Amino acid sequence: MAEDLATDPALHGQPHAIVERDGVRYTLLGTAHVSSASVDAVRDAIASGNYDAVAVELDAPRLQALTEPDALANLNLIQVIRSGRTAMFAANLALSAYQRRLAEQLDIEPGAELKLAALQGRERGLPVHLIDREVGLTFKRASARLGFWGRAKLGGGLLASLLASEDVGAEDIEKLKQGDMLEASFSEFASESPAVYETVIAERDRYMAARLREIREDTSNDGAREVLAVVGAGHLRGLARHLREETRPAIEVREELEALPKKSDIPWFTIVLAAFVVGGFAWGFWQGGIDVGSDLLLQWVLATGVLGAIGCAIAGGHPLSIVVAFLASPITPLHPALASGTLSALTEAWLRKPTYADFMALRDDVQSVRGWWRNRVARVLLNFFLTSLGTAIGVWTGGLRMLNTLF
Repeated sequence: MAEDLATDPALHGQPHAIVERDGVRYTLLGTAHVSSASVDAVRDAIASGNYDAVAVELDAPRLQALTEPDALANLNLIQVIRSGRTAMFAANLALSAYQRRLAEQLDIEPGAELKLAALQGRERGLPVHLIDREVGLTFKRASARLGFWGRAKLGGGLLASLLASEDVGAEDIEKLKQGDMLEASFSEFASESPAVYETVIAERDRYMAARLREIREDTSNDGAREVLAVVGAGHLRGLARHLREETRPAIEVREELEALPKKSDIPWFTIVLAAFVVGGFAWGFWQGGIDVGSDLLLQWVLATGVLGAIGCAIAGGHPLSIVVAFLASPITPLHPALASGTLSALTEAWLRKPTYADFMALRDDVQSVRGWWRNRVARVLLNFFLTSLGTAIGVWTGGLRMLNTLF
């Protein structure tokens, strides 16, 4: 294994390195995601004809978002909600909104050099490998490493990113010039949380190095020996180091970094919460009779149901969605599958099915507060989050009232 400076004239003046390993020479081209010079460097490098494969710091959904703007219209929103991918959809939407703000502010499409690398590689008949980990998976792994308040803050930050309309700060733009879209997007959390930084930046260096090593296996039949890897400049040093030094099998490293922490087979939190709620009702009926027990039950239903319904109403939910939120909120703590946010959002999406125009206007509409209530896709997301928030506050309030009544 060796690392050297590139000799390709197209790369002169651009951050770069060469790593040779297992009979493959990897030319790592570090780019800035908001730089026309990076676009030119990518174009010249591929046009040079020196490479027989191209690797790009993208995942499939991000490439699709860059190259097929209409693909969003084919999304099955109900399936997204039912499969528990609502938060992941919101994360991708937040990233798209951030990129839109940058494009308007800087008059250049963020990630244009990555898009160009994929498209020109395909036009020249070269194998194109998407080596970055999917954004949704990165978000899930980051969220899993945070506590309750950390996840709440991360979720609130996503919502704030979707609603923000002001210019992107100079510090974030500098991070983009150094080359990483996700770090700039989640800069506040990455700087405050070592766990988020590790997941968003350091883990992806290891992941992309493993994917590059897998190219040798993926392309064994087409004889790829010269690979151009177009990555953000912020990943260049870490990526080169892992590509040189990692000795574990590439597939083993990749699978480790794609795995999510296993949840306990026994849902202890749900069991404890359900035991507290049901036990409180039982204790109230046993100690205070039907009057105390009925009062506890009524307080619980009103605290959770009303606040869940208020959250849905604030989101502009259909009257039937509000009713579903009210009915589901009191039993949400007893079974995760009956979560009020999911049920009310499903009801909203069924009653007010988003149209093609809603999906097409989504990225523009989420740039304004009014657009969130006007766009049916965005309103379903609001329904999910605000109903869930209202129910959570209701559970906390109802629990405190139960304790106060019993003790």
